[in-house]
Amino acid sequence: MAITDWPEDERPREKLLLRGAAALSDAELLAIFLRTGIPGKSAVDMARELINEFKSLTRLFAASHQEFCAFPGLGDAKYAQLQAVLEMARRALSEEMRQTDTLNSPAAVRDYLRLALAGKAHEVFCAVFLDSQNRVLAIEELFQGTLNQASVYPREVVKRALAHNAAALILAHNHPSGVAEPSQADENLTQALKKALALVDVRVLDHFIIGCSATISFSERGLL
Repeated sequence: MAITDWPEDERPREKLLLRGAAALSDAELLAIFLRTGIPGKSAVDMARELINEFKSLTRLFAASHQEFCAFPGLGDAKYAQLQAVLEMARRALSEEMRQTDTLNSPAAVRDYLRLALAGKAHEVFCAVFLDSQNRVLAIEELFQGTLNQASVYPREVVKRALAHNAAALILAHNHPSGVAEPSQADENLTQALKKALALVDVRVLDHFIIGCSATISFSERGLL
């Protein structure tokens, strides 16, 4: 049955306008983005199959061009639209971070990092450089690695902090496995970076580990 044949209050678009976006399921939200289905499948059917194929919205958003377009009914236009939506979301969160003290808006920092790093197939290590008022100076992806690890060099992190005249920074990296729990290597690296940066009077305010569905804060865990 086509979506247009559904009761009006069950159609995703009408439901969103009536009840708000938060009332929709992941599949319903994705169906609005897809707009149309393919012969024999509604947009909601396609959305459910996409989420089942990629296991989550996070992994779908991180899919490569080739992976995305391999799914029946999708192509370059939809991929371009999705990337544009994600980039607008990243920029909006980045603007929010830059306009306020990051310590007073931890949700914006966490949301930005999740959107930037969750679901990536390889490990990425980045830093959010802050001024003395904890406002964002720059956000940089510093190192890329493999499925399991990225080599991080404290000397290079110190150099970038000095280049930005940063007073503090927030570290972050993803776990491609999807499990956000910090390893002993993560803890050792954080302490090494904290000591190296302290030599040039740069504070490490937090280190976030981004998983598929969770984000762990070293500060909240008492690991800093």
